[in-house]
Amino acid sequence: MENKNKNEILRRFPSVQSVLERIKDSQIYKSFPHEFIKDKIENLIESEKKKIIESMQNGFEQSISENRYKLDAEFFIKKLHNDLNDFSFSLKRVVNGTGVVIHTNLGRSILPKSALDNISKISSSYSNLEFNLSEGKRGKRYSHIEYLLKKILKCEKAIVVNNNAAAVFMSLSTFCSGVKKEVVVSRGELVEIGGSFRIPDIMSASGAVLIEVGATNKTKLSDYESAINENTALLLKVHQSNFRIVGFTASPSGKDIASMAKKHGIPVMEDLGSGSFVDIRKFGLPYEPTAQEVLENGVDIVTFSGDKLLGGPQAGIIAGKAEYIDRIAANPLNRAFRIDKMTLAGLEAILFEYLDTDRAVKNIPTLSLIAQSESEIKRKAAKLLNLIKRSENIDKSLFEFKIAEDFSLVGGGALPDYELKTYSLSIIHKKIGASGIAEIFRKAKTPVIGKIKNGEYRLDMRTVFPGDFNDILAALTSV
Repeated sequence: MENKNKNEILRRFPSVQSVLERIKDSQIYKSFPHEFIKDKIENLIESEKKKIIESMQNGFEQSISENRYKLDAEFFIKKLHNDLNDFSFSLKRVVNGTGVVIHTNLGRSILPKSALDNISKISSSYSNLEFNLSEGKRGKRYSHIEYLLKKILKCEKAIVVNNNAAAVFMSLSTFCSGVKKEVVVSRGELVEIGGSFRIPDIMSASGAVLIEVGATNKTKLSDYESAINENTALLLKVHQSNFRIVGFTASPSGKDIASMAKKHGIPVMEDLGSGSFVDIRKFGLPYEPTAQEVLENGVDIVTFSGDKLLGGPQAGIIAGKAEYIDRIAANPLNRAFRIDKMTLAGLEAILFEYLDTDRAVKNIPTLSLIAQSESEIKRKAAKLLNLIKRSENIDKSLFEFKIAEDFSLVGGGALPDYELKTYSLSIIHKKIGASGIAEIFRKAKTPVIGKIKNGEYRLDMRTVFPGDFNDILAALTSV
């Protein structure tokens, strides 16, 4: 009897085609692709069927049988309208309340307005991407940014690929592919970045033969020199960007390695990972080598990311001596790893900002967020708390709000053991725990991503912009 009732109820559901017929002349149908609308209706119907089957299994058969109105086409048309009124693509804007400035999972660096404007202008029209306007013939895409990189880095040549992993891989492949050529690297620098970028694996894939020297905690200049032979193609130095070895440690500088390697005619390459053009000690942070310093030390090739401390779009920058950069640029992989016009447009605007360091710190969000003073952050927190108190849509009797001292992180694999003093808005609900609030905030129309600390849900105000306040208020209202 139960199966008979279930089948009878399920037969009342309209077909996908019948719902489509009812809306084919509507504005909502014209606003979205046919296949998208069709899939959406199908999913809505299947979801409702699943609910009914689960309810019948739980003994609500009579109640469901009486609710016939739920099963007609009009019901699904209303649900479709509600869903599509809030439509957004899968990749969406979120509020970063984690305090991690370069958050890999949340898109890393935020681009400044100058970069966004240039990307929009170039992407919405044709451009001289590979066309030399003065000569009226084919040009090279890197010419648009090479001048800026040479000016900023004071290097002989530079090229850009789609990320730093590609920059390292292509550079190693250029010197080692097809032959058993060796690359010498300290054991203490065989790093893993993220979940898949391991220096030994990248070297193996590139064709390089890894020669480890020294110990995990201590490597001497003589260790490098004694490993050099007729098969040595490159000496590689890798910046320990996402971890630290402390205590009984020693490692020769890039300057010392470069000076020694020059006597043997061996090029030296240094991978900075999260490279910077600005001395971040001015923000009260520990010393990190800049790309300019590395090249000044005599290193022949330096590689680093465009979307970490640099604050630009995803890219891998390779700069250094012309004789080596020319060889890398001629690698067939360069076409596979090359950047597109949008990245090029964004990067050109970012590099232009760096012609004036003070201007770069002010205009590039990654730098300005790191450089924020504690008093600035506390003022933001107070302003948001004041807006919450004045809101009539939030039941303040259920909440406890306070401004708490906290710590932010730079992120992006940079300065892993250094915390920036900050202030967070602490949100405690009398009935919902911190993880419950976090889930509700994640599912808000504009998702809000915070952190849980000391059993409290917190929004670190370092990475929250004033333009995010209304989204936070909306998320609180939904709680």
